[in-house]
Amino acid sequence: MRIPDNSGARSSGAGSDGPTTLRTLLTDKLGWLGLRSAQILLLLALVAVVIVVLVQVKLVVIPVLIAIILASALSPVIKWLRRRGLSPILATWVTLLGAIVVFGSIVTLIVFAVENQWSDLASSASDGIDQLSTYLTEGPLAIDAAQLEDFRNQGVDFLTSSQFGSGALAGASAVGEFFTGLVLVIVILFFFLKDGDVIWAFFLKPFRGERLQRGRRIGTTTVRVLGGYIRGTAIVAFVDAAAIGIGLAILGVPLALPLAVIVFLTAFIPLIGATIAGILAALVALVANGWVVALIVVGIVVLVNQLEGNFLQPVVMAQSLKLHPLVILVALTAGTILAGIIGAVLAVPIAAVGWAIAKTWNAPPELKARPQLT
Repeated sequence: MRIPDNSGARSSGAGSDGPTTLRTLLTDKLGWLGLRSAQILLLLALVAVVIVVLVQVKLVVIPVLIAIILASALSPVIKWLRRRGLSPILATWVTLLGAIVVFGSIVTLIVFAVENQWSDLASSASDGIDQLSTYLTEGPLAIDAAQLEDFRNQGVDFLTSSQFGSGALAGASAVGEFFTGLVLVIVILFFFLKDGDVIWAFFLKPFRGERLQRGRRIGTTTVRVLGGYIRGTAIVAFVDAAAIGIGLAILGVPLALPLAVIVFLTAFIPLIGATIAGILAALVALVANGWVVALIVVGIVVLVNQLEGNFLQPVVMAQSLKLHPLVILVALTAGTILAGIIGAVLAVPIAAVGWAIAKTWNAPPELKARPQLT
């Protein structure tokens, strides 16, 4: 009688039901999930630390970001001047001084044109809010007047609180920070215009092969997206301001010029900028011209925004800004929380650059197939 040999079964069972070790704990499904969760938490912690550090030194970070955006927008001018035989230093001075003269002249003309109308604009907006409140409480909607009064009282209490007072005092010191930041922007912009490609090449020195090619793609993509965004936004803002301003002037709405200026400035804040400008224009029209003209103004603003979004932006902006509105809204919110109105303006182009870099992180297959020169 032969005794069956079960050593193979025991050995196979030992392989599947053997003692639990650290390796098996880390390689099973629960261990894998735990490792990935720990990695995600560590990454989030590092991002949070970086954001906190950047916010603490925003007096330097914001001028650097603004200078990068402006240098990207002016890069075609620099390239054109260099192709015409100008040296890098001379092309930089011509571009920088020309930009300062043009921008300064535009700001000066706007200030002189509307400086005597801002108080009237604020008064008209306040009267428009009063009329709107009266309609909401006494009109067909019949909203509780106590709720509106509580909301207004909260605003008044905040404006008269010590917290707002300390903020106002901080705002006085912010004037010095503004001029410090402006000087930093000009100085940093000068070096980016003159040696931007050299600076980026210096950062890429440690890399070779595919990593070097990736770094070059990131640099090219950043300049293309930021430059296209700022130039396209400026064109769209000018068209919006001209169209809405002409419409307000034809309707006889007062303060058409300062309202057009506000439209131009708020156009640099996607989604909410046009809405804010439209509400303000409608309030002024409500006070000066009545409900009918105010509704026509709202219609003009909506029509201009629709034409811009469906026809003008796809042509002017091209591939510079391909983000979902929800992503833009989240970026605006985060930028506003971190850096106020400047953060709201910078958040969207930064998000657009991040998405463009993610898409070009790996080279297209047709480029990978070609031999890379090192």
